[in-house]
Amino acid sequence: MTRWLDGLRADARHAVRQLLATPTFTLVAAATLAIGIGATTTIFSVVNAVILQPLPFADPERVVIVGEDLQGQTVSVSGGNFNDWRSRARSFTELAAFHLSSFNLASGDAPERVLGARTTHNFFAVFGLPVALGRTYTADEDRPGGEDVVVLSDRLWRRQFAAAPGVIGTRIRMDGRNYTVIGVMSPVFDRMARPEELWVPVAFTPERLAEHDEHFLEAIGRLAPGVSLQQASAELEAVFRQVQTELPDETQVRRGVPTTLLSQLVGDVRQRLLVLFGAVTFVLLLACGNVAHLLLARSGLRAHEIAVRGALGARRSRIVRQLLTETLALALLGGILGIVMAYAAIPVLVGTSPEGVPRLDAAGVDARVLAFALLASVLSALIAGLVPAIAATRPDLRSAIGEGGRNASRPRERLRFVLIAGEVGVALVLLAGAGLLVRSALRLQEVDPGFDARGVLSARVTLPATSYEQAEQVVRTFDEIVRTLSAQTGVAAAAVTSNAPMGDEGNSNGLVPEGKVFDPNDFVLGQLAMIGGDYLGVMRIPLLAGRAFTGADRRDTPLVMLLNETAARQLFPGEDALGKRVACCESGPDGAQSLKQIVGIVGDVRAQGLQAEPQPQFYLPMAQAPPVAWTWIQRSMTVVARGRAIDPAALTGALRAAVQDVDPSVPLYYVATMEQRLAATLAPRRFNTALMLGLGAVGLLLASIGIYGVISYVVTQRQREIAIRVALGAPGRKVVGMVIAQGMRPVLLGVVLGTAGALAASQVLTSYVFRITTRDPVTLAAVIALLVAAALGATAIPARRAAKVDPARTLTST
Repeated sequence: MTRWLDGLRADARHAVRQLLATPTFTLVAAATLAIGIGATTTIFSVVNAVILQPLPFADPERVVIVGEDLQGQTVSVSGGNFNDWRSRARSFTELAAFHLSSFNLASGDAPERVLGARTTHNFFAVFGLPVALGRTYTADEDRPGGEDVVVLSDRLWRRQFAAAPGVIGTRIRMDGRNYTVIGVMSPVFDRMARPEELWVPVAFTPERLAEHDEHFLEAIGRLAPGVSLQQASAELEAVFRQVQTELPDETQVRRGVPTTLLSQLVGDVRQRLLVLFGAVTFVLLLACGNVAHLLLARSGLRAHEIAVRGALGARRSRIVRQLLTETLALALLGGILGIVMAYAAIPVLVGTSPEGVPRLDAAGVDARVLAFALLASVLSALIAGLVPAIAATRPDLRSAIGEGGRNASRPRERLRFVLIAGEVGVALVLLAGAGLLVRSALRLQEVDPGFDARGVLSARVTLPATSYEQAEQVVRTFDEIVRTLSAQTGVAAAAVTSNAPMGDEGNSNGLVPEGKVFDPNDFVLGQLAMIGGDYLGVMRIPLLAGRAFTGADRRDTPLVMLLNETAARQLFPGEDALGKRVACCESGPDGAQSLKQIVGIVGDVRAQGLQAEPQPQFYLPMAQAPPVAWTWIQRSMTVVARGRAIDPAALTGALRAAVQDVDPSVPLYYVATMEQRLAATLAPRRFNTALMLGLGAVGLLLASIGIYGVISYVVTQRQREIAIRVALGAPGRKVVGMVIAQGMRPVLLGVVLGTAGALAASQVLTSYVFRITTRDPVTLAAVIALLVAAALGATAIPARRAAKVDPARTLTST
């Protein structure tokens, strides 16, 4: 072992001397590897933060979110179903419930809207995290009539209360009520990417725990020791069957669906990041290919040295080890430069990424990322250096010694051929992926969202339950806000809605045509939008048939609704839906679902983004909304206003003034133009497209550099042959053609291999393409044309230089 270590140290010293002796080669090769290692390390830091890092509490894999199964979708939970699971399932040591809620926190001159959560008292026990100050609430406090207490998040404590330890026991005013601060959670809780900033008891009434028809909760639990996710799922299925038998007429009893908290938190972000990581790995492979070209050229120049060492008795394995040590030193230098690049790139990547990527702010260069960069450097050394090292030690001592290494590189031409073909193939796969995303983005721009986003400002308003207990008060207040805003200078029209496009607000309800038996597996799930004012006019949603709502549609008049085209088609296929009645949302005097008449059909709105197909949607006049619906949406509505001027942001002051005139204690939040809301839904796709396009451009550049370098080297090696051809009368265009033909042969092979690879690899982009296939021939043809053009350009430069060779000078100097 000592002898081996001594040899390794000697190899390392020799490697450093060799690299210092050729600074240009060292700088170019190290910089090339730094690009690949730096880019790969940057993306890995994000993958590490979002996917690989465990959640910051004990046994995070045992914490699960439990939702309800509805027609194959996982949806929110009712109090009744949660209570059934909690009382009967033994798979959990803790099972808690919560729902997010907006609070108007009295702060200075203007109230601040804070997102919080109403939870059962055991919510914090699920995570097992201690409080930083004070305590959490008890079971006695989590009941109707219990004391109003609140636990603050660390970030809210620092932002609003200057991190004062004396905040415990103080009283703060939220939604018109006084709450006693009893605790401040550990800052670790903020690193779970949870959006809420405070917690209060949910205080379920017995009636709410028996209600199966209000689905507004999230259930979260910790699996008991030894219980798997599959076992918990099976027990929840058994509970569902048991309760279904006991309550045969209760159609809202549903099975529970458990998923791990981390998988629910990460969602589809996992696949997006893994696709990007796979793409950036191709960039690293291209960098390794370019360095392999450089090492092959360098080994040609050192052929005489290597042959002499072999002739003096050095074993081939010993020489290979020495050459690999030099490549490793080079790769480590590239790795150091790559880490520096990652340090600079990570903040830029985090700062420009779209919202909604959980735990992204935790991305950085930590021990795991450094270990990855080291591993990438070592693998790069093996990928880039092993084949050139073996090729450099081919047992051809006589020709290498006798000719000074001049012809020793000829056996390596096939290897260069393969390397160029491989680089072209990898670059084509990268470019094909980027091309598909670009084409999808262009197609997406052509989609009609179903409304006119230009000139519309939106903002969210939440009325506190303590001041607005009655549904009539809520309706009057929002009506007054619309009237006040409509009278403001510069406002053309105003309205309110519970479910504005391009947002995450809103509720869904089952829709059943009159006369059809309600079946939870066979109703149409429609998105509910309660609207007031001239909502259709403000948003310019087309009325296709019938009429819009009027001021006469009040609670004491026949109940009416509007359907979008998709809902009308699914509820009444092949029929005219106008005038028909649909059961939904609330019970009538006889206990059955109340019927609402369809008075109008409106156009579809792509409410969840341009890439999402329109879903069934129905509209109710705000004045006819079921009283319980205001509890579903927490008395929150989106105010929308269309301005007379071009810039809708100029309406912000008018909108704020209108709300303040009606109720000064109510803040505005989520203020944005509809164009901004629309752009936000496209931001993840645009970000992914930009990254893929950037990686594709880097891949194209590296492949072009590799082709140029190899052809330049080959031209240099064949200068004597080219000079003889020119001396014998070969025209310049023939020399150019010969060099280009030689350079393009591996390129064409790479195109064939890359096309096959692109067709296979593009399948991972199935969920990202829009209105094209992953085998889109237009994209593939464009990418191939671009790559071939770049290869021709890279080949043409050394080819033209070859055509201008001076035979007399070349032949007399060689």
